[in-house]
Amino acid sequence: MDGHWGAQLARDAKMHLMRWVTALFVLPIVVYLIGFGPRVLFYGLLCLFSCAGLFEFYRMAVPALPRALFYWGFAFSLGWFALLYLNQVLLLLPVLVLLTGVPMAFFMFFSGLKRAHVIGEIGKVAMAPLYISVPLSLLLPLDRHPQGVLWIFFLLVVIFACDCGAFYCGRLFGKHKLHPTISPGKTWEGAVGGTVFSLIASFWFLQITSLRKFDPGVIAFVLMLAVAAQVGDLCESMIKRHYGVKDSGGLLPGHGGVLDRIDSMLFAIPVLCAYVQLFET
Repeated sequence: MDGHWGAQLARDAKMHLMRWVTALFVLPIVVYLIGFGPRVLFYGLLCLFSCAGLFEFYRMAVPALPRALFYWGFAFSLGWFALLYLNQVLLLLPVLVLLTGVPMAFFMFFSGLKRAHVIGEIGKVAMAPLYISVPLSLLLPLDRHPQGVLWIFFLLVVIFACDCGAFYCGRLFGKHKLHPTISPGKTWEGAVGGTVFSLIASFWFLQITSLRKFDPGVIAFVLMLAVAAQVGDLCESMIKRHYGVKDSGGLLPGHGGVLDRIDSMLFAIPVLCAYVQLFET
């Protein structure tokens, strides 16, 4: 038994080390591109994350997806980002119609009813960009807000604090399972710890930047961000549990795949954009 616990502690220590080494390597690049780099590079980074997330999702959900539709998911995402970059907002809705229209036409002409579960595959092709690319793309118009860069940093600080708080509080104090059938490792204690860490981090960030006052409205907003982030994390865990994989990929040592790293943001970004649009314009 002692040997088992020793081996477990060694694995945990190695995982924590890899998580922090990866974070310390990636974080300065992300901070530079968001805060100081040319905007086209920041938008390119978002597009790169989007494509990596799409690749991981399609590999999990539809590994036998026809190559043409595999590429269509990437083409849609690239086009969506390009339209937002060029501020062609009126073209977004027509392009959105193509998200399902193209896969439906493809299957009708080339596979039809000969292919099993065709409707399910169409849904998965369309779901991935809506789940991954569209939320990430919302950061483009947010970046053009007078204080958009600070709000993006605010989001990252809150999400990072929430993830760390949930992880370590869950490890130290976790006893009551949050959703054992989807993510057995997550606990209510971890969820509360992540929320508390989010509030502390947001207070610290606002004190330093003077972005706005830390008032009851901001507290409610941060609570919504923390809940959205943790729901996003659970939803990605649900997808992985359904397809029987531990991580969406292995690109980020200690963290898993890109989708594992951005899952919390995918649900939190729309909350941030709605708040800024309603209360900060």
